[in-house]
Amino acid sequence: MFKYQHIITQPVFFLFVAFSCLLSAAYLWGRRTNKRLFLSVFNDLVDVAKPDDQTFTNIGGVVGYHADLVMKKKSPFSKIEATITLLPRHSLLYMPISKLIMKFDRLFITLHLRARLPGEGHLIEKGYAGFRGPKITNEHLLEKTEIKWGGYDFYLYYEKYNIRDRLMAFVNKHPDPGIIRHVALVAAQRKCFLFMVPKRGKVKADLVPVYRWIGSLSR
Repeated sequence: MFKYQHIITQPVFFLFVAFSCLLSAAYLWGRRTNKRLFLSVFNDLVDVAKPDDQTFTNIGGVVGYHADLVMKKKSPFSKIEATITLLPRHSLLYMPISKLIMKFDRLFITLHLRARLPGEGHLIEKGYAGFRGPKITNEHLLEKTEIKWGGYDFYLYYEKYNIRDRLMAFVNKHPDPGIIRHVALVAAQRKCFLFMVPKRGKVKADLVPVYRWIGSLSR
């Protein structure tokens, strides 16, 4: 008789086997879900930007990817960088903790402009700003007001009235921010930073308007 026959007949053993199977199934589902999201997001980004060259790098197993896009000479952007950090859906044990800390998937896009922007300005969703959101370096030098954009409360920071008016014109023309939670125009660096909560099938639709608008600012 098998030496440990008494162990494999205990209820706790069956619970252990069932839990192991559950962890394995969650791992496969999580890997597949994150891969689909990553591919969908970066395909949308490439469709919008139409770069001259592109490089994609895995930076964190199934939870982190980075893209470098080299733009065509006629583009108002010289290059675009994007980083997506995903919830660890493949880890059933760590997922609840990560959900509390990270809350949602994150897509960071940096647009490098060829020409200088007319000034500094930010549109940042109030909840994102208050929960582990970015720190605005020149916040003390900027004017600040609160606005409603779609169903969200946003802070509007601006250096000049011209920037405020342009940001407000964009908001009024596009009354739903979709998955956008932060738009940052940083004139000193010739960069624009975008933060989005990525969802499959949503990135392209919400990125196109702001992408075209930012490109027109430096012309």
